[in-house]
Amino acid sequence: QVQLVESGGGLVQAGGSLRLSCVASGRTFSSYGMGWFRQAPGKEREFVGFISWSQSILNYADSVKGRFTISRDNAKNTVYLQMNSLKPEDTAVYYCAAKAQDGSSWRSPVSFRSWGQGTQVTVSS
Repeated sequence: QVQLVESGGGLVQAGGSLRLSCVASGRTFSSYGMGWFRQAPGKEREFVGFISWSQSILNYADSVKGRFTISRDNAKNTVYLQMNSLKPEDTAVYYCAAKAQDGSSWRSPVSFRSWGQGTQVTVSS
């Protein structure tokens, strides 16, 4: 398994941008698919996006498509979530997570073995 640490969250006005980073420890980072999820108060954790180990698969939730972009740098053991045109409804704790290449769904939190501690994103109106 890998250990994950997110950073980059904060307070931003609606329409603004943030870039989240997730740094992984361990030499096998490049073999994992990486997902981003978020959880708002009183709500279930929801899928935001996914990038496969080879970057051949990029998938986003409809609510963020066209505004958010996931990328990864395997040499730096880091995955990024660039968030543009932020809306108040994007306010949540954002988590990165690592998934093995086992054919399980990349949209389901239960498919992911390792999770970061989360970083708070707050978008003011």
